[in-house]
Amino acid sequence: MAADTPLQLQNQILYSVYVRNHTPEGTFRAVIPDLKRIRALGTDIVWLLPIHPIGVKNKKGSLGCPYAIRDYRSVNPAYGTMEDLRALVDAIHENGMRCIIDVVYNHTSPDSVLFETHPAWFYRRPDGTVGNRVGDWTDVIDLDYVNRELWAYQIETLCQWAEIVDGFRCDVASFVPLEFWKAARAAVEKIRPGAIWLAESVHRSFGAWARREGMYAATDPELFDAFDMEYEYDVWEAFEDYLAGKTTLSHWLDLQLFQASVYPANACKLRFLENHDQPRIASRLAGAALRSHTALLYFRKGPTLLYAGQEWSETHLPSLFEREPISRTGEDLTPLLKSLAAIKKQLGPDDALEAQADNDRHVAVLRRTNADGKKLGVFPLKGTPCSVEVDWPDGNYVNQIDGTVVPIRNGRLETDGRPVILFA
Repeated sequence: MAADTPLQLQNQILYSVYVRNHTPEGTFRAVIPDLKRIRALGTDIVWLLPIHPIGVKNKKGSLGCPYAIRDYRSVNPAYGTMEDLRALVDAIHENGMRCIIDVVYNHTSPDSVLFETHPAWFYRRPDGTVGNRVGDWTDVIDLDYVNRELWAYQIETLCQWAEIVDGFRCDVASFVPLEFWKAARAAVEKIRPGAIWLAESVHRSFGAWARREGMYAATDPELFDAFDMEYEYDVWEAFEDYLAGKTTLSHWLDLQLFQASVYPANACKLRFLENHDQPRIASRLAGAALRSHTALLYFRKGPTLLYAGQEWSETHLPSLFEREPISRTGEDLTPLLKSLAAIKKQLGPDDALEAQADNDRHVAVLRRTNADGKKLGVFPLKGTPCSVEVDWPDGNYVNQIDGTVVPIRNGRLETDGRPVILFA
């Protein structure tokens, strides 16, 4: 475990920005006027998707994928200049937030600066040609971390960026040697003490497939030796199966309790309903069901991720390869998100967590407890009215989400289909 990971990260809210699609202009400076609104959502950390120049060779779409990076040490000229980036980061800081940037260290574009100058640092197929280990990633070629000169270059690059930003979200971190990440963290700590490290750990099935194929793929417990936060892809497939009706709610909740039992107390699993690689949650859920899933997202243990546009119930997942600005025309969930953010800040990062499920009615009941008190969350995930048994004293309580009075009688709580969070 990254022993110095602060417990307070458990209660942080991250907001993910794809500069190309965040505004009609698609530039660093165009994001700045929106920062006050982003901060008002309760955001603590702004995560910028890759900001570097994009390769042209084998590019996908008309503009190329930001994860096919041509030069790690400069910025995409379509977004602006290095001075423009510094202005954006300064404004993020002035609004009381920190900034992390995406680093993509598993691969580069085929026409990258590194391939042009150091072709020996790249993975070779058995026939000697460069390529990648995952067949459908046709616009990238893989790096080979057998080369210690590559380690030095990459770590030096991270240290340069650490002069500007507060940390890194590391793309497919599982496929890059753990010992590299540990060395990088130690070096960056000297430049930016307390830098944030977020790992995109891979889906459980993807990691298992990679290891069967003879590829290096660190496990989630291993990654926590170097990272503060990592994706919850180890249980994501169970969530997908639950939404599709292929498994029960209790199965998904049990896996989250399992996480709490196997990871250290300060290990942060990033909780989300969508991201730039997953479908928009509002394309799957609507109305009361969407609100209940959103409330449960914030009540779960671990930092919360919002992907820009989620607050407007966007249903369209923007292409990574084109310019598709966020429409901002869907149902505005801002009041709900602000309320949930205020609740999240009051949850104990060291809370003991219990969960139970009514599988027939799709109701999740979670309890969080610490020395300061107890919190109860009841989440009707289909948005339908129900009466549920709760281990909570009878009485009248205030729903922390909307201020309404919620009675508990004879150990039962009734809800009209809206989520309920109670403090005691």
